[in-house]
Amino acid sequence: MQILRLLIALTFVLSFSAQANEIQIQSGYVRAVPPSTPVTAAFMEIHNPSSEARALISASSPAAKAVELHTHTQVEGVMQMRQVDKIDLAAKSTTHLQPGGLHIMLIGLKAPLKTDAKVLVSLKLDDGSLIELNLPVRKVATQGHMQGHHH
Repeated sequence: MQILRLLIALTFVLSFSAQANEIQIQSGYVRAVPPSTPVTAAFMEIHNPSSEARALISASSPAAKAVELHTHTQVEGVMQMRQVDKIDLAAKSTTHLQPGGLHIMLIGLKAPLKTDAKVLVSLKLDDGSLIELNLPVRKVATQGHMQGHHH
């Protein structure tokens, strides 16, 4: 009986340690857009509790023909979206994917997205691991971020 208790306690400690080092996603959503709009974006907070820097290297979704990692940059006084190769996830920090900053673009939507529906988005990390998300579609106050999508 004593050994069984020890094994249960050890399993709990090991599972807690593994979980403490895993990337965690919070507050994720996909922006609702009019039915004729072929692109949208996904936003979230990505928490890296480990002491090692990580990176988001790609994303995919069956809801879109292409999915790209993007950021906004200032070009000659105009904010423009640009594709990036990866999104760095610093150790012991939270990276915010948000309107006007880093985000995930869903390009060539295969069907209109209904508010409150769920969209499957898969994130691939630099260690080869995948994080599967079912993100809700939410209306967001229009701030013009999707209007001038320039590459």
